[in-house]
Amino acid sequence: MTVPRFKAWLRSQGKTIRQWAEENGFPPGAVYRVLNGVDKAHFGRAHEIAIKAGIKSAADERLAA
Repeated sequence: MTVPRFKAWLRSQGKTIRQWAEENGFPPGAVYRVLNGVDKAHFGRAHEIAIKAGIKSAADERLAA
């Protein structure tokens, strides 16, 4: 899934990015940084956010190992 598709999916669910972040246990600011490309999501919390949002697949994680 791409970032625009993720944002469109959130809108279709009637959720804000902040709501999604809080429901999934992430700081909203960290989610905004991933979605806006500030954090590249190669590792750490940003990587976890990208996987949970479907922006990166879990297969990407297996390939890196």
